[in-house]
Amino acid sequence: MGLFDRFRRRGPGGPAAVSARLEGAMAKRRLRGWNPPLENINAMVASGGPRLLARSRELVVTNGYAANACEAFASNLVGDGIKPSSLIEDADLRDQVQRLWLAWTDEADADGLTDFYGLQAMVAREMFVAGECFVRLRPRRAEDGMLVPLQLQLLQSEMLPFDKTETAANGNRIRCGIEFDGIGRRVAYHFRRRHPGDSTDQGAVIPETVRVSADDVLHIYRPIDAGQIRGLPHVAPAMVRLFLLDQYDDAELDRKKIAAMFAGFITKTAPEDPMMGESEADLDGAAIASLEPGTMQVLLPGEDVKFSSPADVGGGYEAFQYRTLLAVSASLGLPYHLVTGDVRQANYSSLRAELVEFRRRIGQLQHGVIVHQLCRPIWRRWLETAALAGGLHIEDPVAARVVQWIPPRWDWVDPLKDIQAQVLAMEAGITSRRKVVEATGYDVEEVDRENAADARRVADLGLSYRTSPGETQGARATPATRPNPGEGTGDDAGEDTGGGAATPDPATEQE
Repeated sequence: MGLFDRFRRRGPGGPAAVSARLEGAMAKRRLRGWNPPLENINAMVASGGPRLLARSRELVVTNGYAANACEAFASNLVGDGIKPSSLIEDADLRDQVQRLWLAWTDEADADGLTDFYGLQAMVAREMFVAGECFVRLRPRRAEDGMLVPLQLQLLQSEMLPFDKTETAANGNRIRCGIEFDGIGRRVAYHFRRRHPGDSTDQGAVIPETVRVSADDVLHIYRPIDAGQIRGLPHVAPAMVRLFLLDQYDDAELDRKKIAAMFAGFITKTAPEDPMMGESEADLDGAAIASLEPGTMQVLLPGEDVKFSSPADVGGGYEAFQYRTLLAVSASLGLPYHLVTGDVRQANYSSLRAELVEFRRRIGQLQHGVIVHQLCRPIWRRWLETAALAGGLHIEDPVAARVVQWIPPRWDWVDPLKDIQAQVLAMEAGITSRRKVVEATGYDVEEVDRENAADARRVADLGLSYRTSPGETQGARATPATRPNPGEGTGDDAGEDTGGGAATPDPATEQE
C-alpha cells in the first residue's frame, strides 16, 4: 500500500462504517463512561420496584407539585367517570340494563366508601403513584341483598410481592408474584394477606401469600415495553427532580428565615458593660439586645454595630424554578399550568396547543388502559352475574356485551367556536350527532329522552322560548349584527347580513 493510499476515503459499507455513523454507540471521548447494562424492564422492576414505589408514595404525600400533578392526572383521565352506553338493539332491554347498572354502581365498592366511578378515580391515582392497581372481583351471596351480587376490591401494588419469583408446585412459573402457565398466560396472582407497611393490621399468624385465580383479578397498568409484566409509576421520570427541587426550596426558605432573625451584630471593647435593652447572657455566654422604635443608642469608644445584610436569592431564582418545573411537567406528560397552577405566561393559543396534545395522550390511556383493562371485563362479569341472579333476562349474552364507553367531556377553551365547528361538521355529514353528544360525556339516548320530555312539558304549559327544546339551531342560529335604525327600512332589517337568521327590530315591527 502506497503512502497516499492510507489517507484516501474508504468506500461505504462494512460494519466499521455502520458503527461509525451511529453516534450513540460510540465509546470514545464524551461517551466513554456511558455503559448502561442491557437489562430487561422486568429485571429492573423486580430489583428496584419496592424502593421506587416507597419513594413515589412519599413524594406524592409530601411534595405539593407531585400531589397537584396526581390529582390533575386522575381528574383528566377519568373525571366524574367513564360511563357505559349499551348498544343492545332491543330498546326495552337496553333501558333495563342501563337502569340496573346505574343502581349497581352505588354498591360496587367492597369497602363501601365510594361508587364505581369513584373506584375509577382511585385506580387512576394508583397508576400515577404506583404504576399499577389490582381489582379483585368479589362474588356475593344472594342473602346479602344486593341488586347484582358482585363487588370490586382494590388492592395496592405492595400486595403483590416483587420478590416472589419461583417455580410453583404445579410446574408453572411465578414471576414477581404472577403465575404463568406453559404458554405464557396468566393463571393466578399470589397476593399478600396483609399490607407490608400497615403496622395496624396485627392478626393471627397466617401464610404470607394466598393464590387467587386470574379470572377474578384485573391488573390495571400501562405497558411501556413489550413483555412487561408489572407497572412503573407514572411519576418515576420526574421523581429525582421533584425531590431535589423540594430540598432546594426548603434550604432556601430556611436560609432566608435564619438570616431575617438577625438585625445586626455588636462589637464591644468592654463586654461587662451592658447596652440598652440587652438581656442577660445565656448558658453559652451569648446575649441578645432588642431594638424598639425611636431608640437612640450611645456607643462607647471602641464599640461598633454591623447590621445584617443577607444575600438575596438573585434574579435567576425564578427562571431556574420555571425551567426545572418545565422539565418536571414534560417528564410527567402534563401541561405546565396543571402541575404548578401558574398561568401567567399562558395565552389562548398556548393553552389550546398544549391541551390538544395532552388530550391525545389522555385519550390513549382512557381507551387503551382504563376501558380495555378495567371497564370491559367488569361489564362482562356484571352482565353474567346479573343474568345468573335473575336481574336480567338475556337470550343472547354475547350480543348484550356490545357497549360503548363514554369518557368525561372536555371543557372547551372557546365554547362558541368549538360548538359551531361541531354543528357545521354534523351538517356536512363529517360526524354524527351521537358522536357530538357523546363527546360532551352524555348518552345521546338519555339526552333525546330529556329533550322530548322538555318539549312535551313546554307544549302542555303553553310556554314559548326563543329556542324550542329539541330544535336544532345549527351554526346559523348565531344572531346577525343588527343594522343601525337610520341606515335602512323595515325590509333592510329583515335581511340576513351575517349568514344567520335575522332578528326583527321591534321599532320596525311597530311600523
